[in-house]
Amino acid sequence: MQLQFQQAARALILLAFSALIFKLHFTGEITKFINPKYESLSQVASVIFLILFFIQITRTWKVKKSSYHHCDQHDHDCDHNHDHGDSSFNTKKLISYFIIVFPLLTGFLLPAKVLDASIANKKGAMLALSNQKPKEDKNKENSNPPEEMEESNINGQADPSIDDNPVDPALLENQQEEISEEEYNQLIQQLEQNQNIEMNDYVYAAYYEEMSKDINKFKGRKIELKGFVYKEDGFAQNQLVISRFLITHCVADASIIGFLSEFSEASSLDKDTWIKANGVIEITTYNGTELPVIKITDWEKISEPYEPYLYPISVKIL
Repeated sequence: MQLQFQQAARALILLAFSALIFKLHFTGEITKFINPKYESLSQVASVIFLILFFIQITRTWKVKKSSYHHCDQHDHDCDHNHDHGDSSFNTKKLISYFIIVFPLLTGFLLPAKVLDASIANKKGAMLALSNQKPKEDKNKENSNPPEEMEESNINGQADPSIDDNPVDPALLENQQEEISEEEYNQLIQQLEQNQNIEMNDYVYAAYYEEMSKDINKFKGRKIELKGFVYKEDGFAQNQLVISRFLITHCVADASIIGFLSEFSEASSLDKDTWIKANGVIEITTYNGTELPVIKITDWEKISEPYEPYLYPISVKIL
């Protein structure tokens, strides 16, 4: 029996990928890389890597053949038109192995890093916030029929005492489950009616998108939110952005969302400081673009949440 080192290395790489994905799930760090709704898919990937490892391990040992073995044109072992995994290393092969092994090295040796203000700066946070364009979504078009809007929203102000369609608390308990179009419309209707808007992690993305369609509708309402501090050079001393990162699929598609905020103590807060704040929604102009601004009435520093990212609500198509 002869050990095939390259085949053994390939088996080790497959096992390492399986172990890395398992480690990320075990520590809970997997949500720092992907949307939690894809957790089951990544678990399946870990199992597949493990199965491939067991298949590959059978190739790591080779029976040593007699030196008098005769090659014949139909003998697979004598076909040198492709690599059996035991050819000598060359530059191309070394680069290929390095590309495959690199994510394993970073995954095991480097701690998972949460996206922060430096990333927001590279993504052009204020440019993104001041150029928000509402996305058309067939699941959301009819969330507020005209008759309802006339009754519950007069001159842009809703009656906080009216809530004929309260949100099912179960929706907030299992935030990663898909919800029906009716349940989604329920959430949006509550936003339309409430004078006090609570931007919890579950509804944040949906509320933020809805508010960006017509911010004048929400002017004067109270709001509660949390996020990390982001600042730009052009800000006034009393200005900062209470920011969050929205992950649709994975961190590669992360987008910055949040609200420009104003309060006297803003200059004392460093970037990436997490705060929880209450305030009133007003409207301001930044670089010629109209956008909401939160006039903070009270705030406090908080620790970074265990899950710092936001995720869109999954709405069932049918």
